[in-house]
Amino acid sequence: MAFSTEDPKFAEFRQLFAKARSVLVLTGAGVSAESGVPTFRGSGGFWRKYQAIDLATPESFAKSPSLVWEFYQYRRELMATKEPNKGHLALVEAEKRFEKEGRRFVILTQNIDGLHRRAGSSNLIEMHGMLILHLKILCTSSENIGNLFKTRCTSCGFVEENKNNPICEALRGRGLPDVETGSDIPVADLPLCRQCQSLVRPHVVWFGEALWPDVRERIDKEIAQCDLFLVVGTSSVVYPAAAYASIISRLGIPVAEINIESTPSTSDSTGPSGELLPILLAPSVDEAL
Repeated sequence: MAFSTEDPKFAEFRQLFAKARSVLVLTGAGVSAESGVPTFRGSGGFWRKYQAIDLATPESFAKSPSLVWEFYQYRRELMATKEPNKGHLALVEAEKRFEKEGRRFVILTQNIDGLHRRAGSSNLIEMHGMLILHLKILCTSSENIGNLFKTRCTSCGFVEENKNNPICEALRGRGLPDVETGSDIPVADLPLCRQCQSLVRPHVVWFGEALWPDVRERIDKEIAQCDLFLVVGTSSVVYPAAAYASIISRLGIPVAEINIESTPSTSDSTGPSGELLPILLAPSVDEAL
């Protein structure tokens, strides 16, 4: 189900949403794009000559940790200038209302920018940024989540939050998207572990890495109990998230999608999530307009 507010499917979704007891929302880069966060995909989605899939991999980090850290330094600096948008806030309001009504509203996000959490979402699964508890990774934060502002030691596994800008002196001014600076920073000058002085990496799940077991278990649990699935701002091409809509649909659970571009899950586009979510998720259409 893909729709606009003028489409008959809009009213159909509103009816389903009103009756739903457990809503699961999958969000992707398109949600944050409306806050000005680059997706690093498609035409124009480049940092220097690279897209995210070129750099956010363990192989790229092994080949050139300097280049990958320059990319992440840019992303860290960029996120300090961005704020949650109306789509993020509409999801927060829906979650609060569902909680008061004894219903369940969960966000499953592919994003690592932290905007959902900054907006106020608490019933949140960050697919690419949660801590693997059973691997006994040490964590200095009270929350078992990872994102752009956490690092993990490649040697001892120590995890900590780091919001320093730049994250290390050698990366000062080195993340500029339109400047090729050589990407030749020695490992000894890159971000290092406070525990063992080994190289650290961003504490996120990269392309080619499996989702962490505790994340998979919680996702499976939420899929099993949801009675409405909403897909927002995701290309539906990165697995395993790309498979969730078809899996849930085969279970007979309604699936709705909001995207500014057509995807493999739908033949047409709908519109910006920042415009549609406040209307779709409001207590009533009249209150939202």
